[in-house]
Amino acid sequence: MRDFSSDHRWLSLNTATIRQQGDLTQIIDACARHGIRAIDPWRDQIAAIGLDRTVRAVRDAGLELSGYCRGGMFTADAAHRIAVRDDNRRTIDEAKALGAPCIVLVAGGLPQYSRPGSSASKDILAARAQVHDGLAEMLDYARQAKMPLAIEPLHPAYAADRACVNTTKQALDLCDALDPQRSGALGVALDVYHIWWDPEMLPQIARTGKDRLLAFHVCDWLVPTKDILNDRGMMGDGVIDIKSVRAAVEAQGFAGYSEIEIFSSDWWGRPMGEVLQTCIERHRTVV
Repeated sequence: MRDFSSDHRWLSLNTATIRQQGDLTQIIDACARHGIRAIDPWRDQIAAIGLDRTVRAVRDAGLELSGYCRGGMFTADAAHRIAVRDDNRRTIDEAKALGAPCIVLVAGGLPQYSRPGSSASKDILAARAQVHDGLAEMLDYARQAKMPLAIEPLHPAYAADRACVNTTKQALDLCDALDPQRSGALGVALDVYHIWWDPEMLPQIARTGKDRLLAFHVCDWLVPTKDILNDRGMMGDGVIDIKSVRAAVEAQGFAGYSEIEIFSSDWWGRPMGEVLQTCIERHRTVV
């Protein structure tokens, strides 16, 4: 396993971590000042300042991308499915312009939550079938653009509103079904927040292999968790054995960035510089 104790060259910042403290240009400038080499920006943050401006800002700061958030949200009623397809194609085009190494995909939950205005449904099996079909359609377009897609399984607490793909096994089953040749076009983004609890975590990481490990995200699980979406912990403040998960991922040959992604009302209320300095310290000590 790589030694992170002496520098933070393999730290990437998911820009949601400090989204409340400034716009994307300010976040990019702060990362450059703190010697953070890579970011994973969100589409809404880019839309707020413009794609062309983002491309220039990333280039001028000398940053790389560890991913692009997010695509997917495949579940919808029939009236909204063309909009889903078109939105995901735009995501691919944006990621290509940015030079992102992959697009992180959140599958979507029940249609009425994933695509507001969709007819209500309680059929999670139908939602998972829609994820398969929508992903297959997106994959065809992504292959043409040579843009890898990374399915991110989310904790089961998000099954209704955000993602009905909840385990690494489910994500890999989709990879096996849609990319059996393991071409590199489809893989997974593994976030310790979402997978640490899974009794099959280690064997499924071993099943993943280097070719399908496209992204690795870190934060921590607080006890008690006050808000399932916006109370993630800074690494070291919770109960996840992050080093052991990273060891398992790196044993498969993963040698990319450890991307810090923290949705936290607490950390959003602190100065940007304090958050980044804490991220760097914890990356060296507990990641």
